[in-house]
Amino acid sequence: MAKVAIITDSNSGITQKEAKELGIRVVPMPFMIDGEEYLEDITLTQEQFYEKLKGEANVSTSQPSIGFVNSVWDEALESYDEVVYIPMSSGLSNSCQSALVSAEAMYKDKVFVVDDQRISVTQRQHTLDAINLAKKGYSGKEIKEILEREKFNSDIYITLDTLYYLKKGGRITPAAAALGGLLKLKPILTIKGEKLDKYRMRNRDLNNAKKIMISACEASINGFLKDLDGRTDNVYLEVAYTGTDKGPVLEFIKEIEEVFPNRHIDCCPLSLSVSCHIGTGALAMAISKAIPELEE
Repeated sequence: MAKVAIITDSNSGITQKEAKELGIRVVPMPFMIDGEEYLEDITLTQEQFYEKLKGEANVSTSQPSIGFVNSVWDEALESYDEVVYIPMSSGLSNSCQSALVSAEAMYKDKVFVVDDQRISVTQRQHTLDAINLAKKGYSGKEIKEILEREKFNSDIYITLDTLYYLKKGGRITPAAAALGGLLKLKPILTIKGEKLDKYRMRNRDLNNAKKIMISACEASINGFLKDLDGRTDNVYLEVAYTGTDKGPVLEFIKEIEEVFPNRHIDCCPLSLSVSCHIGTGALAMAISKAIPELEE
């Protein structure tokens, strides 16, 4: 049975410390801040990132060089027979495509790059699933096939505190941002598959936005994620946030628990790659269906 190493990137929200505890590797995502490169969770902490964002620094995302990614694979292959690499969604970055090309050209049947079109907490969940599949003896090829088969069995909804960063990134017009600020809108975005998209833009109240996100997830759990036998308990509930204030997210978790009593809810920061486009004060709720092979 082949020994399979699991590698993801920091868009998953898995820290370097957590990676060591899990026995995996995490490729840090690079950021350019005022012309200087930083690596997430290595030379750039969450606190430092938000301080720079708040200070009007010029922040942009980048992708890790394929040479660096290859070096992480090479290191893993010194101790393992195969590598499963789970990067952020191919619809949100070219890093997945670069990795796919490199794996096919130089690491055929050794490195299996998963294009599961996930990011943040749903990417994190697939990484945890991959770890458990490897422990159960599945090969790298089988793990890749399972994760890609299950890629759309998840949803993420995000409510924003401000439209400023969407305007700054050119994702909405200055006029729309000004109107949104005047009306104190709390828009809701969604990540489903390939892109960050609008879900409900003209929402004027945070409490209502949270209810909408919970209802949307509840509808998905009782809709496309529902098993033929009626099971709805095999879905992971996940919450994420931007910024360093955990008060609002802890309150949000309590509200979710009222709708989904006796269910475990994972919580972690949104990846900085998402955060730089939406700013601080954002809240997200996500759901991911459990993989059948791990329930056997």
